[in-house]
Amino acid sequence: MSSSQKLRQLLAKPEIIVIPGVYDCLSAKLAEKIGFDVVATSGFGIAASTLGLPDYGFLTATEMLYSVGKIAQSLSVPLIADLDTGYGNVLNVMRTIKDAVQLGVAGVLLEDQEWPKKCGHFEGKRVIPTEEHTGKIKAAVEARGDSGLVIIARTDARAPLGLEEAIARGRAYIAAGADILFVEAPQSVEELKAIASAFPDIPLVANIVEGGKTPSLSADDLQNLGFKIVFFPLTGLLAVTQTLTNCLTHLKQQGTTANFTDLVNFKDFQELVGVPQFLQMEKKFTLENDE
Repeated sequence: MSSSQKLRQLLAKPEIIVIPGVYDCLSAKLAEKIGFDVVATSGFGIAASTLGLPDYGFLTATEMLYSVGKIAQSLSVPLIADLDTGYGNVLNVMRTIKDAVQLGVAGVLLEDQEWPKKCGHFEGKRVIPTEEHTGKIKAAVEARGDSGLVIIARTDARAPLGLEEAIARGRAYIAAGADILFVEAPQSVEELKAIASAFPDIPLVANIVEGGKTPSLSADDLQNLGFKIVFFPLTGLLAVTQTLTNCLTHLKQQGTTANFTDLVNFKDFQELVGVPQFLQMEKKFTLENDE
């Protein structure tokens, strides 16, 4: 079964899907080990971890797809890839989608911001015309062929144009063939309810950024409102940043980590990245060669 088929099976179930954001292979493997059924790349996280820069459109398509491909290869659960605006016009979107299919991605996000884009919870966002993004969604649907790739249409129109316009764009994107709708950065529970009421039969995404614009509701609360997916795109990145800050501060001040307890056991880390399996494989083939 392909990763896209696995994702579609999960979408067919009644429960809301809680999806953590990941930004490299290690964070992805940890999410899978802990038991998440789906993970999603965070463009914010990839920009921060690979470039040390904010989510301001600095990542190129090549850089993003390289990271996405490596993460997809490290997993056995479906991966949803944040592919920003698709990196150009409808023809660029078609190439981006075909590359995503070849990399084994299960689903993609395509947003209607102008390029260079910004994080959905930053100020100063601008969006392209509805018709232009509708064309991108149609192009993506054609480019995925029979792969089953799940297409999530994201609109960032709430901030610059208001909720009513964001809902209108959502209807256009669903009509163009998107499987799931993602209205970014609603600013209250009432706005979340309005989105759910406008799309009673469409799978909807809620995006919870700690310290962002959307209320931090639980998965159960969001499911009761009518949402199908909840992303926590920055949770892991923020947690790792805090833990690493604490660790390095301790090392700088104490000159040792002997009494710093918030470290993963070295043996457990080796298990996570597969050291025992690779040692066994190496031993097997070395013995075969010796014979």
